[in-house]
Amino acid sequence: MTAKPEAPSEGSLDQQVVIVGAGPVGLWLAHELAVAGVTPLVLERAGRRSPHSKALGIQPRTIEVLALRDRHQDVIAGGRPLPNWHFGMLEARVDFRDLPTPFPYLLAQPQSVTEQLLEGYAAERGVQVRRGHEVVSLTQDGSSVTLGVRGPDGEYTVDAGYVVGADGARSVVRQEAGIGFPGSDTSAYGFLGEVILDRPPLTPGFSALNEAGRLLVVPLPGGRFRVTGYDPRNQTREPMTLDELREASVRIAGTDFGMRDPSWLSRFGNATRLAATYRAGRVLLAGDAAHIHWPAGGVGLNVGLQDAMNLGWKLAAVVQGRADDELLDTYHAERHPVGGELAEHTRAQTALIVGLTPEITALRALLSEAVVRAGAFSDLLAGKLSGLDIAYPPADARAHPLTGVRAYDPEGEGVLPLLHDGRAVLLTMGQEPVDAALAERAAKAGISVHPSRIAETGGPAWSDVTAALIRPDGHVWWATEEHSSGAAFTAEVGKALEELRVVFSPPAVADSVVS
Repeated sequence: MTAKPEAPSEGSLDQQVVIVGAGPVGLWLAHELAVAGVTPLVLERAGRRSPHSKALGIQPRTIEVLALRDRHQDVIAGGRPLPNWHFGMLEARVDFRDLPTPFPYLLAQPQSVTEQLLEGYAAERGVQVRRGHEVVSLTQDGSSVTLGVRGPDGEYTVDAGYVVGADGARSVVRQEAGIGFPGSDTSAYGFLGEVILDRPPLTPGFSALNEAGRLLVVPLPGGRFRVTGYDPRNQTREPMTLDELREASVRIAGTDFGMRDPSWLSRFGNATRLAATYRAGRVLLAGDAAHIHWPAGGVGLNVGLQDAMNLGWKLAAVVQGRADDELLDTYHAERHPVGGELAEHTRAQTALIVGLTPEITALRALLSEAVVRAGAFSDLLAGKLSGLDIAYPPADARAHPLTGVRAYDPEGEGVLPLLHDGRAVLLTMGQEPVDAALAERAAKAGISVHPSRIAETGGPAWSDVTAALIRPDGHVWWATEEHSSGAAFTAEVGKALEELRVVFSPPAVADSVVS
């Protein structure tokens, strides 16, 4: 466990939290902190938001994450739902339509649009984004972090209680904090072009997969298309040209679709790395600063936003004195394994994409057949792509089996509206009202109590559950099957509230509850 830093004097700090990087991850983290009453400063090296979109897809669990704060409607309204998606560009697509979620689809939307929405949400909460301000140095001690920043008017320093690096694959925060970034270097390059197609394919999400390479065509807003894939003949870091893109398209798909007027041409590699730790003292990492990989399956942006969701409520609680500093250790404990799994399955997808040998072709055919014929296998891949299978196993082996899993109630909007204010909730499944003293204790902890039918609607795993605490990020914190009408139930729920060691009420009340 990370040694507990000293509590800084609030008056000695310029900022409670500084987030470095104003991409989707940094902006959502800023919003999440602000929901809890902590307004961070966001520093962004670039002078303006990039017009290019590395990511194009929002997976089901990420839509749920946005819905947990009632921020999903704009995203859905502007996106295009796709009922299936690819794993490793296999010929057979993975079907999302039966996934256990209110949002059983991949939502196609450019990252630039998502960023604009997220920045607007953060601004509504009073978050300041300083563009053109580059972090050039970082030092920390037991009580604060000092950033050296180069801005339009010269260099200056910022002292913060905590700093979060959401500044991408070449993260200055990660490097300055001395956090290792082990993994593998690039051994294959993909290509990408955003163009106008005079003769676009008739099928949305068209793909060509053969011995010449891989090619995928995705429609974009404004009548443009993204043409992306893998060309074994052009494995170089040199800048991509339109002629190369046309030639690759003709060789792989038999046509260049009348492509012209590129707005973006690029290459990307399959370097895969995972930060040695997501936390070093008062410095934390999220998104590409913590993990990079080949952009296979459209999952990278989503994992980053889910990093932010896991970290935000915890960091706010620590900054406001509502929880001990050790709560931040659970961010690494829970999200680092997710980053490891991300590296594993994107490497597997990379092998399927760049492998053009007869052996890989045979493997692709076998796996495509399994997607179609083996429901459990298809469900496994859907869970990995969608993010719905992510769970946080409890450290205590005696904990209820639901502990750490995502709480899903298929009835109506389920638990999502209950968490809009960013506070934990207590679900009770009995017919009788909760004991008044227990309800008062929950209220003092800032936790609202809600009757729920999830024991009836949530499936076999929930059938005997009589109460459950749901975290602000929608995962189960604690659950019990103790009969809901006795003193033992009241005692068990009360003990669970006491052992959380974090409260969601104002600091003055929090002091009396946590002590």
